[in-house]
Amino acid sequence: MVKKQKNKNKAKTSPISKGAVITVAILAAAIIGGGYYLWTHSVPVNSTIPNFSPASNIYILAIHNADGYSYDEQSTKTGKKSISGTNTNPSIHITKGTLIALHVINEDKDTGSDQDLNIDAFNVHTRHLKYFEAQTINFIANQEGTFSYYSIIHPEMKGTITVDP
Repeated sequence: MVKKQKNKNKAKTSPISKGAVITVAILAAAIIGGGYYLWTHSVPVNSTIPNFSPASNIYILAIHNADGYSYDEQSTKTGKKSISGTNTNPSIHITKGTLIALHVINEDKDTGSDQDLNIDAFNVHTRHLKYFEAQTINFIANQEGTFSYYSIIHPEMKGTITVDP
């Protein structure tokens, strides 16, 4: 009878420790969270499928100068930023099928006004950007033709994007 009591008082041990279970749960949550983030941030605004190809960067600056409100474009080629100079309300040319990372930056230090940019054909709509605020929107140039981009806040701000075959 004494032997039976000793066996009842022994705690049962598991081959897997509590710390190992917690570590595996944390790693699984991190992997799932990272995968979800990558998946949702790899889907262009005019698509439902992630696109993991490298994007062509287009920088559009919303500015105010002596002529009033306008857009200025700065583009990158092969990852190096090259300032194009003053290119007011520019016409941008893109090859069809290209993934575009459109970086819109409010650089209106003169008036401090909010700025925005919209391209209806590609479902691109920035939020109202405060001074020196930026927003990047990815989209696929999946339609040929010439499309307008514009500002709702300042109707005089406009330009065109031409998608070539």
